[in-house]
Amino acid sequence: MHLYKTTKGIILSHNQEHILLNEDWDILINHNNLSEQLLQLSNSSTKMNESDVAELLNTSLLAPIGTQEVWAAGVTYLRSRDARMEEAKDAGGGDFYQKVYEAERPELFFKALPYRVAAHKQEVYIRKDSTWNVPEPELTLFINSQGTIQGYTVGNDMSSRSIEGENPLYLPQAKVYDKSAALGPCLYVANDISKDTTIKIIITRNNKNVFEGSIKITQIKRSFEELASYLFRESSFPVGCFLMTGTGIVPPDHFTLQENDEVSITIDNIGTLSNKVATRK
Repeated sequence: MHLYKTTKGIILSHNQEHILLNEDWDILINHNNLSEQLLQLSNSSTKMNESDVAELLNTSLLAPIGTQEVWAAGVTYLRSRDARMEEAKDAGGGDFYQKVYEAERPELFFKALPYRVAAHKQEVYIRKDSTWNVPEPELTLFINSQGTIQGYTVGNDMSSRSIEGENPLYLPQAKVYDKSAALGPCLYVANDISKDTTIKIIITRNNKNVFEGSIKITQIKRSFEELASYLFRESSFPVGCFLMTGTGIVPPDHFTLQENDEVSITIDNIGTLSNKVATRK
């Protein structure tokens, strides 16, 4: 099942049928058994026609987030470890990433409040004080207030590698700023996600592909349940939270994003999240 948040209401898509739900987003997705709740709602709601659905998704689509925080996990793929060791070696911080990759405790960090999150087709930002900027395509978990994974979405963890590379202590500045995160196009509600799931990214510039890559989520070192359990150890999330699970696709060191680039991230069974790159006005 897929939930699309729009300015006109929530669209539930299931078995090629579409239903408009007039529910509170935070209350709905924080249900303890979301899949079962959505099935009950689908049996008692009016179905939408295809043209109305297409118009809403094209003109009124929002990021699938309410008042939840967005967090992120780092160094969960070998490729990410290698890239961050390389960017930090001149500052003497490269060994930290090797250690955290092998450690029992994962790296978890705060990423965004809802007002800093871009939706599908909205702009994401690169920092004006950064010279090396990349997108990070990530499978993103929705975890309810009880610490249970209830759904999945596509995430883009925009990152300033030049700032983080200066010093690992600059990580918050490299990661947390306006429109440094994107989520969408929907929340995929399922009890589990296939281990064969593939994450793909394509970056276009002047209508030409300048980077593309893909990876299967089987390459992630840690389980999703492990990441969720560490996040919830000493923190409460009254209406749940989103957790980006790390990236295994990193552009080459000579690559940096430019204004007007378009980043498209596709994850099997969820959809495609596309965003144009800009700088904050």
